[in-house]
Amino acid sequence: MSKASVYEAKTESFIKPILDSMNFELVDVEYVKEGGMNYLRAYIDKEGGITVDDCEVVARQMNEILDREDYIPDSYTFEVSSPGLGRPLKKEKDYVRNMNKEIEIRTYRAINKSKEFYGLLKAYDKDTVTITDEDGNETTFNKSDIALIRQALDF
Repeated sequence: MSKASVYEAKTESFIKPILDSMNFELVDVEYVKEGGMNYLRAYIDKEGGITVDDCEVVARQMNEILDREDYIPDSYTFEVSSPGLGRPLKKEKDYVRNMNKEIEIRTYRAINKSKEFYGLLKAYDKDTVTITDEDGNETTFNKSDIALIRQALDF
């Protein structure tokens, strides 16, 4: 297990009770290096969407825990954020939430001369994702071939 995975798992265990008490959902936790800086990010959501005030309340409570537990020796910035509309589907609950909704899939390599696919999410398992396009054609993708999968955005 990488150190990032360890930090993410510990953060998840500490932030989950805070979020549960507020009826918020933990979408993801990531520990990443960007531009020479380390970031620990928690993405949260709730029915109707997360506000800046929601993020601030969670961050304040979590900062106390991070200071007390001090399990990340590196210098880092902690952020709490909404996952945003274009967030990728990563976890089981992301797939459940998006069943029968329009999703966008981008593949690493062309499949039938295309790398972008849109359709209704019809099925998934640990290895595959199946969508149905507007003509009713079903396509199944291996997750290992998918570069990006997210809810399609209509503007």
